[in-house]
Amino acid sequence: MQPTFNGEKLRARTFRSMGTVVSLTVASGTSAQTALDELQSAVDVVEEIFAQLDLTFSLYRKGSEASRLARGELTLAYASELIQELYAEASEWRVDTEGAFTAERPDGALDLSGIVKAHAMREAALSLGALGLHDWCLNAGGDVLVNGSAGPVDSAFEDPNLWLAGIVDPFDRQKLLSTYRLSASAEGGMTALATSGSTERGEHIWSVGAERMEFVQVSVAAQDIVTADVLATAIVAGGTRTLDQAVEKWGVEVLAVGRAGTLLATPGFRNRA
Repeated sequence: MQPTFNGEKLRARTFRSMGTVVSLTVASGTSAQTALDELQSAVDVVEEIFAQLDLTFSLYRKGSEASRLARGELTLAYASELIQELYAEASEWRVDTEGAFTAERPDGALDLSGIVKAHAMREAALSLGALGLHDWCLNAGGDVLVNGSAGPVDSAFEDPNLWLAGIVDPFDRQKLLSTYRLSASAEGGMTALATSGSTERGEHIWSVGAERMEFVQVSVAAQDIVTADVLATAIVAGGTRTLDQAVEKWGVEVLAVGRAGTLLATPGFRNRA
């Protein structure tokens, strides 16, 4: 999923973290140099947040706290406060999704990779607000969180101030399956779109009650990135039953891709495509 932008007042910076590419795009009405300075300062803060969380939660770093937990060298009772807090949050999601989302692998090892990237984005959003930035888009490996407006993007749209995200076709990663227009919510100013699937980074998704997953890719739009990301993963794992539950309980918008390429979209998602 890749945001699409147009207009010279939109400026972006990227960096690599958590095994993916993270980009921050800021819409600014200030002078070019001031805007670039603001953007670089913001990127430095966001990159540090991702880097510190990766040091703790990466399962590819043998010495990380998460790796020690997975190997059984460290128990949850003696883990850091942050590990315990995210585990508690993941456990709440497990109950709420009736087991479709879980922080435990099938072998019983603890794996928080299904929530840590969204948590990093959530923390980054708080820091961006503290820096006084109001119009921005944060993209971490295809999961998108936006705040405010993008400014003049394309007058062909009904509302030219919407951020536009593109959802990649799981059967052809060079093509877009759909787009989705993201607008700031009235409550908190942010909205999110997250995509999970078994065709890419599927190692953190486990099927619930079936040998084969019903969906190969699911995109969820919600008011916060953790809800969007967790429910996208849960629907991939739990199928149509979990999709129906997510729409009814959390009011999210969903685009799900079946194994045969069939599409299942909520009315709200179709309206913003």
